[in-house]
Amino acid sequence: MTLSDAFDTLETRDPTEREKALFTRLPEILKQAAQAPAYAERLKGIDIDRITSRDALAALPVLRKSELPSLQKTALPFGGFVSGAPGSFGRLFTSPGPIFEAEADAPDPWRAARGLFAAGFRRGDVVLNTFSYHLTPGGFIMDSGARALGCAVIPAGPGNTEQQFELIEAYRPVAYCGTPDFLKILLDGADSSGRDVSSIKRALVSGAAFPKSLQEEFSARGIEAYQAYATADLGFIAYETTAREGLVVNEDIIVEIVRPGTGDPVPEGDVGEIVVTTLDPHHPFIRLALGDLTAALSGPSPCGRTNLRIKGWMGRADQATKVKGMFVRPEQVAEIGRRHPELGRLRLVVTREGETDAMTLMAETGSPSDALAATLGATLQSILKLKGEITFASPGSLPNDGKVIADERRLG
Repeated sequence: MTLSDAFDTLETRDPTEREKALFTRLPEILKQAAQAPAYAERLKGIDIDRITSRDALAALPVLRKSELPSLQKTALPFGGFVSGAPGSFGRLFTSPGPIFEAEADAPDPWRAARGLFAAGFRRGDVVLNTFSYHLTPGGFIMDSGARALGCAVIPAGPGNTEQQFELIEAYRPVAYCGTPDFLKILLDGADSSGRDVSSIKRALVSGAAFPKSLQEEFSARGIEAYQAYATADLGFIAYETTAREGLVVNEDIIVEIVRPGTGDPVPEGDVGEIVVTTLDPHHPFIRLALGDLTAALSGPSPCGRTNLRIKGWMGRADQATKVKGMFVRPEQVAEIGRRHPELGRLRLVVTREGETDAMTLMAETGSPSDALAATLGATLQSILKLKGEITFASPGSLPNDGKVIADERRLG
């Protein structure tokens, strides 16, 4: 990989150098965060100057994205997690939930340019951006990144394919931003109506599943499409490169992968929940748990970028379900694991027996016994307030998929 293939030298630096740089900056970011009342409460009693490593960061409480709507509702608009006034930002948004989000008044505030560059976007390109510009940040995330690269952006938004065809035939964009589904709709619609969209040669897609079959279909139609993992709160978290071996984590953020329902990092290669810390002093997020599952890939990308790689989106970590009218949550299963550290992976399987909900806790152990089953059953009932069966599995035999609650009921 040559420098011309990288966005900048940060992408190819030694991982130890990157780690040192991130955690040298972290204490100051935490001090900025603590100026907001909600973070001040969460960080109370913590010696912020000592949070200079992943182990130290992992001891801080997790903020769950699923909690943001209720937290923000108690102290509009940002739940007390932002010290600055709404007027200190460049744009203000809302996403379903509702969750209120703010865009920094700065170039490329969502750190999107790096991912677009990896997808082949270059200065002077015309970009058709079909993400929504209405209330949610999606359109502006891509727009600001593309313009930071020196691209011209068509703020098309989603829908209205006939007008999209007019724009494409007039401006001849070489690049597309949007969901993979809408790109396929455009291509199929153009084929059936005789419209010319052949100018589009590359794409950055997000917001929906992007199976290899669809990637290959786009490639066969002359479009090299790459995917990004981004959220309305954080912007670009990770992006695909020409190596097509996982997604490379963005610079200037810290990504952890933790056991669902906890803040505890999983061993490398295990599936867990994505937790992100951003180093934006104006609007930092400290250990925001996104509810999405992924796993880390070992080693640097063959493309030459040296940051952590993840497999991409692998499902949802929010596996809470109701059993006999009571909520059962991943953090409760995690608490069982904490009380029995001698066990490996745990999986709570929920089924129906006749007309009644039933639970079975599957637990990995090399030393199964009736005594352990009885003790584990008592722990299960103590934490979940429900009785369940215990089944043992050999170490390493339960699936490495991040699922700790498997609801196998067929209701209705």
